[in-house]
Amino acid sequence: MVDFGEILRTIGDFGFFQKLIILVLTFPNLLLPVYFCSLLFIRSDPERHCNTDWILAADSNLTTEEQLNLTLPRQEDGTFSRCQMFVPVERDIGDIREHGINETTGCRHGWVYYDTMYEATIVTDFDLVCDKSEMAQLAQTIFMGGLLAGSFVFGPAAESYGRRRTTQLPVVLLLIFATVAGLSPNFYVYMLSQFIIGAALGGYRINSTVLATEWIGVSKRSLASCMSQMFAAVGQCAMAGLVYAVRDWRKVQFVIAGGQAFIFLYIWWIPESARWLLGQERIEEANKLIRRVAAINKKKIPENLLDEVTENREVQRGGIKEILTSTVLMKYLFIISFAWFSLNLGYFCLVLNVGKLGLNIFLVQFLFGITEAPAHFLCIWVLELIGRRKSLTSTLLTSSFFCLLTLAFPRDSTVVITALITAGKFFLNWGGSVCLVYIQELFPTSVRQTAVGFGSIAYRGGGLLSPLLNILAVYHWSIPIVVFSSLTLISGALVFLLPETRRKELPDATDEAEGKRNMTKKNTGSDSNIVTHNSRKSTKL
Repeated sequence: MVDFGEILRTIGDFGFFQKLIILVLTFPNLLLPVYFCSLLFIRSDPERHCNTDWILAADSNLTTEEQLNLTLPRQEDGTFSRCQMFVPVERDIGDIREHGINETTGCRHGWVYYDTMYEATIVTDFDLVCDKSEMAQLAQTIFMGGLLAGSFVFGPAAESYGRRRTTQLPVVLLLIFATVAGLSPNFYVYMLSQFIIGAALGGYRINSTVLATEWIGVSKRSLASCMSQMFAAVGQCAMAGLVYAVRDWRKVQFVIAGGQAFIFLYIWWIPESARWLLGQERIEEANKLIRRVAAINKKKIPENLLDEVTENREVQRGGIKEILTSTVLMKYLFIISFAWFSLNLGYFCLVLNVGKLGLNIFLVQFLFGITEAPAHFLCIWVLELIGRRKSLTSTLLTSSFFCLLTLAFPRDSTVVITALITAGKFFLNWGGSVCLVYIQELFPTSVRQTAVGFGSIAYRGGGLLSPLLNILAVYHWSIPIVVFSSLTLISGALVFLLPETRRKELPDATDEAEGKRNMTKKNTGSDSNIVTHNSRKSTKL
């Protein structure tokens, strides 16, 4: 029996087909950050006052200043209250002027907003102010909860239903619910749509990356993960530009839906993972795909190669049980998941505070994106130069150093703090790319998607907890930074316990993932002879 790595080398492990599938599967990541825009580009406490147009029934010629003086109480500093109004009364205007109104109440007829940066946000459209001011933070948590749910559902589902279907379904959901979000009549419909969008984003990210990776050879295997991250970084820049030009969050949702419609048109043409098909003993389908890829890459297949694919091949029964019964795989999953959790907790603590850094929010968001793109290009090169373990450890430790360094400066040093946070976010994002590559290489094909799914649950769990961790800043602004930086330091030390996977074939069985690959090869001399025979035959061709 030949392994899939030998098949890939024969049909081309980084030919035109691989380049095409990387492009079509990583391009949608350009849109993924834009889905965050309705949560990031808001003012949680906009300038406002209660809508008191009721008094115009008594005198329609009142000036704005007169109307506010008669209907709004003043605060201790002399400004009009932003959350209280006088109780509407059925009295003539002269009586109201002479005796005034003493009883107050909350805003009964909504608010009037002014001096806002945007035409409309979820805060102004759904009146998430005063006693509902925490609802915007809740929307962030709901969205992160959707990302977590998507990892939980779509990750393990790919082991049973394949990588292709679980990549296509999220695209459909994103198209539908991006439109639903833009049409939301109330905050509850918006939250439901954001939860489903989050789940679809989480599912697409992990399944599309694994699908692309399983078609790529050893030398370029990190490309799919790093390219998906690179497109996401460019998407952050696009998000800043889009919201700068279109200040209405509903219109932005419709622009996103239009972009998603383009992806919807071509996503049905992506192929299944032949590696997964072989593991499921669907040999005929796998052979058809292998022949098609060889034709696209303009390679010839040795006559007996596809026959040898079927020899001694067993169906791979994966799932979480296979991980739980292996001490080695459990150790791998815990360490990489903890590292991923720490990275994402820190990343989203910084991202969701983008409007509180004291500089122009559009500029900061653009800087966040433009500085991340080089990180993913560097990641491809550094991963092959020093390996996965050293890359992950160094990014974890460096990111925590830059974030902790912000504590040494006063809070009004906005330029310095923004520069340090941008540098910390640069390395946090870089570490995320390494984790996505590393976790796929640590686990065998039968449980690879399950492992990535559960790793993503930890990853998304960090994002889910980030808004809650940011709330602790009310006690002291440094608490979120100290917490997530400490966790990244600990995870950086634990990564030393993982094996190096650079320039090694993806494991197809648990024994190979546990480090017994060489022993297995020695005990199966016939397999070695087959591989050698095929290699010679391929050379002649």
